[in-house]
Amino acid sequence: MKTALITGANKSIGFETARQLLKLGYYVYLGSRDLVKGEQAVAQLHAEGFTNVEPLIIDVNRPESIHSARQKLAEKTKTLDVLVNNAGVSGGFPQTATDTAVSTFKEVFETNVFGVIETTQAFLDLLKQAAEPRIVNVTSGLASLTLHNDPSWKYYHVKGAAYTTSKAALNAYSIVLAYELRETAFKVNVVDPGYTATDFNHHSGPGTVEEAAARVVKAATLEKGGPTSQFFSDDNAPDTGISPW
Repeated sequence: MKTALITGANKSIGFETARQLLKLGYYVYLGSRDLVKGEQAVAQLHAEGFTNVEPLIIDVNRPESIHSARQKLAEKTKTLDVLVNNAGVSGGFPQTATDTAVSTFKEVFETNVFGVIETTQAFLDLLKQAAEPRIVNVTSGLASLTLHNDPSWKYYHVKGAAYTTSKAALNAYSIVLAYELRETAFKVNVVDPGYTATDFNHHSGPGTVEEAAARVVKAATLEKGGPTSQFFSDDNAPDTGISPW
């Protein structure tokens, strides 16, 4: 049975990603920084008939929490097939480049960039034991620098100074990681779940968590011949599903 770890999975897109991977037969470690919320999420999945899921406490803002989670996971399994770096924060909007406090940038980057890097590095040895390891970094369509310079783009005027730059940095890190692992069986990709109605945006998005999670799951379950180092976004590129960087 393949195994998957999803960070920030006690609600919204992360939770639905867990549900969809369970339906595909994966054993899921549901990452949550809060023990009670993680247990409640797992209890809900158990109530739905999914037994191959358990909570894993992991706060990507705290290195000691990341490494404790890695130790606990290693005691349960020697192989991790899928890592979904889903945990993220927005920093609140609006965010201007001229007025947004540096502390806000630091807060957003701590979760969206540094937390992803530390989590990935911590679990890399377990991923290397898998036959076809997959790393999915949940990004945003707003991370496309190319489109941010295109006045005809539908999100051209949505420029969150801290959030957008953090996700662009995440994309850049993912490209470098995919390059370094290019001669292995790893597939490393970023996925824009789309403008989805969640707590993250006060439920203002038109998309559903089911649609968003399906995009993440698609990248998490790529077959051997699938692509790596791609920016998947049905929102930015409905025809091809591949967004410009």
